[in-house]
Amino acid sequence: MPRPIQATVHTDALRHNLQRMRRAAPDARVWAVVKANAYGHGIESAFEGLRGADGFALLDLAEAERVRALGWRGPVLLLEGVFELRDLELCSRLDLWHTVHCEEQIDMLAMHKTNVPQRVFLKMNSGMNRLGFAPQRYRAAWTRLNALPQVDEISLMTHFSDADGAKGVAQQMAVFEQTTRDLPGERTVSNSAATLRFGAAALEPELAAAALATDWVRPGIAVYGSAPDFPGHSAAQWDLQPTMTLSARIIGVQQLQAGDTVGYGSSFVAEGPLRLGVVACGYADGYPRHCSTGTPVLVDGVPSRMVGRVSMDMITVDLSAVPGAGFGSEVTLWGRAAGGAILPIDEVARAGGTVAYELMCALAQRVPTRVA
Repeated sequence: MPRPIQATVHTDALRHNLQRMRRAAPDARVWAVVKANAYGHGIESAFEGLRGADGFALLDLAEAERVRALGWRGPVLLLEGVFELRDLELCSRLDLWHTVHCEEQIDMLAMHKTNVPQRVFLKMNSGMNRLGFAPQRYRAAWTRLNALPQVDEISLMTHFSDADGAKGVAQQMAVFEQTTRDLPGERTVSNSAATLRFGAAALEPELAAAALATDWVRPGIAVYGSAPDFPGHSAAQWDLQPTMTLSARIIGVQQLQAGDTVGYGSSFVAEGPLRLGVVACGYADGYPRHCSTGTPVLVDGVPSRMVGRVSMDMITVDLSAVPGAGFGSEVTLWGRAAGGAILPIDEVARAGGTVAYELMCALAQRVPTRVA
């Protein structure tokens, strides 16, 4: 039989989370962001749960081709735009919308030979200081784009750096609004954190009172069941459901005595008798090696902990709280256990000193994935 480890993509949870984002921004259309292979879920695996979106946003042309191959005929947005002139030919053929964030991309559009003008999203660097035109150069870029016969409609966009924290979005939004105040075109400004924290359905009334005005929202991580401002809020507090489960089974049991150690480096030393389960999951499966003793797991749906060091193909877990567990018992590394118990991926990520994005995206190809 195959090695007993499996990832499960939950279609019902994807639908639920997408609708949750709609409730947060009821007057906006919603992009389903499927970059990084749908945050590690697989574009094909996630598509059914996300096809209720108004459009798909992603990074590269190969991902765009996959979305079109699935039968999607609505908007598809390249979040980083094109990287060379010939990319625009595929944009024309696949009817892709694309971001323009630098003069070089405008140069490419000016050289592009097409009979069908393209929809572009002009990006402002309002404070993130990654991609985008500085505010003082933004209107000149808009004017130049607007003069090109290769360009149809120009939408306006920016990206928030601190929507998940105390700094918030007010400063960047003020820059964006002041710079674009009389420019035509649809706006898209809100990522997951901005949509939830500053949308019409924000948990804090003072934030909802200043709800962002935007024509499109771009939720990413929240659609995949992770709280964008964890630990400020949990996924459950935002009414988000886990969309990915990573589960494995116990393939061996060890009985330790006081003083016995576990795994490479003997980093864990038993203080007394301890029953351990050896689980068919390791860093080669995408489980973070920097997780240490105490990282939460579920054994047959019961909360427990990992002990010792993560190795390539195995981890060890404490069976003290589950005396009936043994060979073949289910271990949930994150997500939903068979009995319905949930281990939030954010809690596992925190134990590993990282974020849920990395855990999802790091899922290894050798782990079989099923869609439920």
